Amino acid sequence: MRASSTEPSLFAKRVRRIAMIVHLIDGTYELFRHFYGQRRFNNGQDKPFGAVVGVLNTVLEMIENGATHVGVATDHVIESFRNQLWPGYKTGDGIEPALLAQFHPLEDALAAMGVAVWPMIELEADDALASAAHSAAADGRVQKVCIWTPDKDLAQCVRGDRVVQVDRRTQKIRDAAGIREKFGVEPAMIPDFLALVGDAADGYPGLEGIGPVSAARLLGRYGPLESFPPEALGKRRELALLFKNLATLRTDARLFDNIEELRWHGPTKAFERCVIQLNDARLLTRALKAHRC
Repeated sequence: MRASSTEPSLFAKRVRRIAMIVHLIDGTYELFRHFYGQRRFNNGQDKPFGAVVGVLNTVLEMIENGATHVGVATDHVIESFRNQLWPGYKTGDGIEPALLAQFHPLEDALAAMGVAVWPMIELEADDALASAAHSAAADGRVQKVCIWTPDKDLAQCVRGDRVVQVDRRTQKIRDAAGIREKFGVEPAMIPDFLALVGDAADGYPGLEGIGPVSAARLLGRYGPLESFPPEALGKRRELALLFKNLATLRTDARLFDNIEELRWHGPTKAFERCVIQLNDARLLTRALKAHRC
């Protein structure tokens, strides 16, 4: 299945008929998406929990459309072990206080809604998604794993058409063929690719003078960075390997012991109090209705 313009919500309806689909959601991305999406309409008057409510509505819509096994990863702390490896790596500096203040309430609200949530501290949300995808794909009961994020680094987790990346922003679903079409390399070589071209969102620049086309050409010729001949990168080889380490997502985070821990069983009793705090009682109504269905 190549990258397509399939509506993600329709994708959820379609896969409902398949045995077990695991949906892994980038909660940090979704929080940013809703926060700045609402900014277009609120004239800068941010609601204290507006983005939280937006993310909950998104997750509920997925459940209403047939998602049964759902996990959400968040950056409980923006900094991670990678900040010790590269001084320019992304931090929480510059994140608007009104947005930053909604991270922990989102985690609490998701848990109250009965959704598996993984607040990451030493690792990043992307590492949690990679780890969850790795564990879920290893379970024979799982037919497909959908990673809901547009982040380039998560492309390394795609495997055939069993583990796919869903870009809600562009309405595209990418399997391994779609990743090759977009980046010019296999999913497993995305860390090598990002090491060469850099990732501005994560704060490392890549190697000067190497763009996406030349990076894909080099990797197609030599394979992973470790296989490059000395003259290919010269003195920049060690820097490239450092960037590859930054780009390589960890897959060994212990997030769940059984895939059934991701099955949604409806909201907890705490969700009633939660929606009062969020000032949106419709969330509870929708969650209860989705559970009955």
